[in-house]
Amino acid sequence: MIAHLRGKIEEKFGNSLILDVNGVGYEITVPTPDFESVNLNEEKKFYAYHQVRENAEELYGFSSLAAKKIFELLISVQGVGPKAAIAILSLAEAEEVRNAIANADVAFIAKASGVGKKSAERVIVDLRDKVGIPSHYGATEAKFVKATTENDEALDALIALGFNLKEATTALEKVDSSLPVEERVKLALKN
Repeated sequence: MIAHLRGKIEEKFGNSLILDVNGVGYEITVPTPDFESVNLNEEKKFYAYHQVRENAEELYGFSSLAAKKIFELLISVQGVGPKAAIAILSLAEAEEVRNAIANADVAFIAKASGVGKKSAERVIVDLRDKVGIPSHYGATEAKFVKATTENDEALDALIALGFNLKEATTALEKVDSSLPVEERVKLALKN
């Protein structure tokens, strides 16, 4: 199992990247926000999901561990494959997608390419209780909203410590987001 890859971005096309890792080029499909945030010849780390099928092996990459966990939750839903999950994660940053699921925003999820209303409803029903509480209420706008780096790093740290996505977001909800990452993680662990 490939957990993550760190290397230099050699090529960009479609929603895929060629990542050179010590002379070996890996083709990785990434969500649009990750694709747009990288530049050629830039050194970058991606958390990887390696899918092996009878006739193909594919790598999906994510700039945060939280995005990878949301991807894994999405593909656990019947009728949602990796391409649909990437399309959903391409709507906005991972935190906005998580928030849309937590708020039961079917219209937002249905905007993803190849995802209809019924599939979006199934995603909401299956995952609403698994993604944690909403970070803000109301309909999610389909735009790229940058989550703060501290939020992503603290959430990633809690997930790396064994929390599931719901537990990590619930623990961080009670902690002041303006604190440094280390302090937020310590306070979340105490709660």
